[in-house]
Amino acid sequence: MRSLDDLAYKAKDKVAAIGPDIDLDSYSLESPAHADVKNLNTMPEEDIERMTLAGLDASENGRAGTYVQRDATSVHSGSNVDGLEIIPIKKALKEIDWIRDYYWKLASVDTDKYTARVRLDLQDGYVIRALPGKKVTLPAQACLYLEKEGFSQNVHNIIIAEEGSELHIISGCASASHVTRGLHAGVSEFYVKKDAKLSFTMIHHWAEDVVVRPRSVGIVEKGGLFLNNYISMKPVKSVQTYPTIYLVGRGAVARSYSLLVGSPGSELDVGGRIYLQAKDTRAEIISRAITNGGNITSRGDIIGEVSGVKGHLECHGLILNGGIMQAIPELKGLVDGVELSHEAAVGKIAQDEILYLMSRGLTEEEATATIVRGFLSVDIPGLPAPLKAEIDRAVELSQKDVM
Repeated sequence: MRSLDDLAYKAKDKVAAIGPDIDLDSYSLESPAHADVKNLNTMPEEDIERMTLAGLDASENGRAGTYVQRDATSVHSGSNVDGLEIIPIKKALKEIDWIRDYYWKLASVDTDKYTARVRLDLQDGYVIRALPGKKVTLPAQACLYLEKEGFSQNVHNIIIAEEGSELHIISGCASASHVTRGLHAGVSEFYVKKDAKLSFTMIHHWAEDVVVRPRSVGIVEKGGLFLNNYISMKPVKSVQTYPTIYLVGRGAVARSYSLLVGSPGSELDVGGRIYLQAKDTRAEIISRAITNGGNITSRGDIIGEVSGVKGHLECHGLILNGGIMQAIPELKGLVDGVELSHEAAVGKIAQDEILYLMSRGLTEEEATATIVRGFLSVDIPGLPAPLKAEIDRAVELSQKDVM
């Protein structure tokens, strides 16, 4: 496996930012300090409701541990089970020597101005780590909450599934009901060690004038599995993300799934890139997108660098009430013996499908809603029941917005 300190290796992740340019100086870096929260149920009811819409369970029932950040302040972090560590990253950088072996080792500071801002103006973020051989079957949860109007929230997250471990995470991003405008810049680095399994499900619930710039890079070693799920179904001004995963060990697998809804005025540029760098590696990128008046660009890129690898891209889009839908699949085979495929389709709901359901007693609106729900119901192999339930709930909550 290549050294994580190999600058040439890291440089491969650099991509030019896509989407509208953002004036970083128009967002504030000053926020009030928030007090620690021992019991999440003591938070204001309105905040709990907003965080719940992004996947947080304030009771922590059925959760392996929790991290909550309000604006720039980590207010709650800790593990409820053996074999799981959850630590604010600023604390980890001060107290844990080994964190330097992972901090900025996959992502590049100079990728763009958003990564630079996170490095220069780091507020906090989390380290979530499953210890070697530990099977943490309950999901850990994290919530990054934007509470100050016009604030730039800058976070860095490190997720580590040590050798032979299993780790599942629900990471929600949300804004308070009074917030209309803000910026979220986040860097996440994922490490899936030998024979480890990691599933990471991100659920967004922002305000209509929030700009979101996640920058994520992952590495999967021999026999490892990384499931990366991205869900953005609520109104937001602009999202641009292009996570990159390197499969560096034999038999490593990465699957990336995204469920997107583009509301009027929204700009969603969401994609993913996977490098197949070892024998018998497998990659899958699946996207389901509906525009309800917004603009959506769905990107996918799979690069086969050695023989005996397989990859598949699939992007399906629906246009319901105007807007623009664009699918950009890319496949690159660099040697003989790679097997890469893709399918992409953009269109509208077939009228005969609506008429068929109406003949069964549904109204036109009910028929359309049924088709939309089926379109967004993606079977994600290996996803634990609690995470599947959260995704199903997000789809259910989004239907009214779509219709």
